[in-house]
Amino acid sequence: MMKAIELLASGERDVFQVMALTLIVSGTATAMSVALGIPLGLWLALKDFSLKQVLTSLVNFGMGLPPVVVGLGVSLCLWRYGPLGNLELMYTPIAMIVAQAIIALPIVASLSFAAILSIDPKLRWQLLSMGATSWQANLLLIKEARLGLMAAVIAGFGRVISEVGASMMVGGNIKGQTRVLTTAIVMEVGKGNYDVAIAISLILLIVAYSVIVLLTILQHNKSSKL
Repeated sequence: MMKAIELLASGERDVFQVMALTLIVSGTATAMSVALGIPLGLWLALKDFSLKQVLTSLVNFGMGLPPVVVGLGVSLCLWRYGPLGNLELMYTPIAMIVAQAIIALPIVASLSFAAILSIDPKLRWQLLSMGATSWQANLLLIKEARLGLMAAVIAGFGRVISEVGASMMVGGNIKGQTRVLTTAIVMEVGKGNYDVAIAISLILLIVAYSVIVLLTILQHNKSSKL
């Protein structure tokens, strides 16, 4: 604990740079997964089609998708001779964001799906019968399910900020460019600097807990207005 305090109190530029990049990468990846996952969960909950159970099972399966598999898939796409190799995104924060967003997407979508299903199924039909458009009805459903949706956001963020396998594969743990807190911990353990690794681990826990506390406060504020 004292080592973590020393690292923070020293104002060492590398430590704060790694913390900032961690928040940028994980925050952006979470935002992307929310932007895609909530509409997907809403669509799965409200639409009836022949392959609905198959698609739902795939989304649920994705919740446990190994990060290293995601990292491998993204790497194959971004390598020089891959389909997206011309973009030269390998070993960049963008590649890490894409990998983390893919990891969080099924979690957000599945929990959003469950949140929408927890609402009275007759509510949407009542809204439509009262003159609401399909878009307005969907927005009202999202508002009613906002507690569950916020839980989906928290779960998605918690998954990506603690992720290391995919980040190492597509980011490369390059100092000053793609090194985040999780990959820094792995590096220090590999070097035998266990005291520094423990200190960085504590910093990671503090950062993750601070963000989740903020999201939880927002969630409780919303619940008090219900």
